[in-house]
Amino acid sequence: VIVGVGFMFTDPMTEVAAANPNIHFGIVDSVVDAPNVSSLLFAANQGSFLVGAAAALKSETGHIGFIGGQEIDLIKEFEAGYTAGAKYVNPEIIVDVKYLGPAGDNSAWGNVAGAKEIAAGWYAAGADIIYTAAGGSGAGTIEAAIEADKWAIGVDSDQYLTSGDETAQAHILTSMIKRVDVAVFETIKASVEGDTSGGIKMFDLSNDGVGYSTSGGYLDDVVSKLDEIKAKIVAGDIEVPTKP
Repeated sequence: VIVGVGFMFTDPMTEVAAANPNIHFGIVDSVVDAPNVSSLLFAANQGSFLVGAAAALKSETGHIGFIGGQEIDLIKEFEAGYTAGAKYVNPEIIVDVKYLGPAGDNSAWGNVAGAKEIAAGWYAAGADIIYTAAGGSGAGTIEAAIEADKWAIGVDSDQYLTSGDETAQAHILTSMIKRVDVAVFETIKASVEGDTSGGIKMFDLSNDGVGYSTSGGYLDDVVSKLDEIKAKIVAGDIEVPTKP
């Protein structure tokens, strides 16, 4: 089994999978339409809805923000869910939104200075929680949160744990977790058991493919409320948008 992590593998995997029909491939965050490729997708909008709800529950100013990397459909799903989750809790909340680059601008994933500049400006203007879905750029938001004594929300993995820095940990409210580990494990397990079929495999709240972190204990007082919202999403009582 060969797994490519990230949508930038889409074109090469399309070519290589066609040339190697007897090998089972997996690709994270993209779709390769081939019978031997499992396309592993995540309902990032659902996980983002929960961290948006958390932000609204914890915000003291009623003013939060979202910084995206490239302005592409994949990242707009994070924005859509986050804003919808925040407004589900507080319809009057202000949500600032900005992207670090257009589609194709790969510098958007490593623009630490750019994210820090945006976040610092928003914190100064009254925002107290900012969620960043922009790869390595998110480090800039955390730096700004430390300096402003405000909150940042991490993405993809539990950034409270990956930061390894007590100063940063004191300002990481939560992270929206994409369980790439679950998706890759399930792909390999299926292959070992003889299921090498391709197609889209969706990981969402119903199969714990996405979620949020509670490291640091900063959400302990709102977890029960977030669990209620999660249950409503899984039951279909709340429909989470995929577009802003």
